[in-house]
Amino acid sequence: MALRELLAPTKKKIDLKAGLVVPVLLSGGAGTRLWPLSRETYPKQLLSLIGDHTLLQQAAMRVADRNKFTAPLVVAHEEHRFVIAEQLRSLGIADPTIVLEPVRRNTAAAVAVAALIVNKIDPNTTLLVMPVDHLIRDTAAFVETIDTAMAAAEHHKLSLFGIRPTYAATGYGYIKAGDAMETAAGVNEVGEFIEKPDADRAAQLVASGDYLWNSGIFLLPVRAFLRELERHAPDVLKAARGAVATASLDLDFLRLREEPLAACPSISLDKAVLEKTDRAAVVPARFDWSDIGSWSALWDVGDKTAEENVEIGDVVAENSRGCYLRGDGPLVAALGVEDLVIVATPDVVLVTPKNNAQDVGKLVSRLKQDGHRSATQTQCVYRPWGYYQQIHVGERFQVKRITVNPGCKLSLQKHFHRAEHWVVVNGTALVTRDDEQVLLGENESLFIPLGAMHRLENPGKMPLNLIEVQSGAYLGEDDIVRVEDIYNRVTPELVKTGT
Repeated sequence: MALRELLAPTKKKIDLKAGLVVPVLLSGGAGTRLWPLSRETYPKQLLSLIGDHTLLQQAAMRVADRNKFTAPLVVAHEEHRFVIAEQLRSLGIADPTIVLEPVRRNTAAAVAVAALIVNKIDPNTTLLVMPVDHLIRDTAAFVETIDTAMAAAEHHKLSLFGIRPTYAATGYGYIKAGDAMETAAGVNEVGEFIEKPDADRAAQLVASGDYLWNSGIFLLPVRAFLRELERHAPDVLKAARGAVATASLDLDFLRLREEPLAACPSISLDKAVLEKTDRAAVVPARFDWSDIGSWSALWDVGDKTAEENVEIGDVVAENSRGCYLRGDGPLVAALGVEDLVIVATPDVVLVTPKNNAQDVGKLVSRLKQDGHRSATQTQCVYRPWGYYQQIHVGERFQVKRITVNPGCKLSLQKHFHRAEHWVVVNGTALVTRDDEQVLLGENESLFIPLGAMHRLENPGKMPLNLIEVQSGAYLGEDDIVRVEDIYNRVTPELVKTGT
């Protein structure tokens, strides 16, 4: 089936009016650098780290002007699809195109897929490629920088947005701003790329005044980009073409096939194309920017107390200075400490000096090697219908809190190894149990015997909260047989994707 036919039934086909830019939101990050708050199952772009909106939502809001931008095209890992869709829906964005990556293959593959999708509709348009885990507060200056880059795009240039360095960072790539373009005011040719220099070299680059940080934001005319991709990274383009050609609809999502995408090399867009092409240009950004790449970076941009502490959540600090303190679980109490990061979640407490915060990933790697659940999983597990949270686990029993959003329902399912007891805390539950349906209100309960076919749904207008007590010989999430599911997760055998 042609891509145009694939997109049409979703009623979310990209509306490419003349002159509009297609925002491509890259949301494939694994989320290790801000562990334990950010984890693979719920990475930092889905969290409200600065302000009331998540980083994903803030990125979408920057391109909300429909006189300049189409609805966004989001490239994301399949595990996060329902959360992303819900976060965009809550902003009133009902028509995004969400493309699901079954495997992560870095930014070259993701952008190639997006370009091929848009190329099927109009090869003369332009992509604005944006990682969604960046913080940019000045939206007006951001849009002005895009307008500047559009002049270069009209001359088939692939533009990178460069950030004026504020210190000698060793974690960013640098771009030398070369000669000014005669045909595009405010745009420079790229003179040189330097990948993550050491401290001495970074200091030299910043002192020269000729180098910019590579923000990872790009403005790419589709036709020119695909031509350069064919020239410099044909293996990436081939794999992306195979993934798009065999894509299928999954509800409102466009799901790429794993086999062709897995054949793609894992390489960044910079390495694959932009460091090789003679069509690269750099646009010095007019906006503020942070990639929120560490806890110390969050301290840099956070609102501070008189003692230079950033204090979020359940926190008390006495005689402490220069700390990032966050209590999303137990109370964080800091006494007589300086320059520390202390982050408490319901299952993990992280304590590290701020100047070591870049190395949090080493802890995550070690926990993964040890098979520790906290390396990748949060206690709250999000599902398309809501979420559940493990409260307590013991020998042959487990207690969970389950929250079902209004109008949502779990799959019709059964378990081979466990029974369940449900107690409604608040809201209304409609329970299917074999051949009967039971309506439960606050403080009412129901028992689901082992092997019983059952379903839980919320027919009300308020969230449903209940306590689930599981008992049995095996309590793993793969003890589920789905018979019917509105989220297309039905399988004839046991699955490992949760409730």
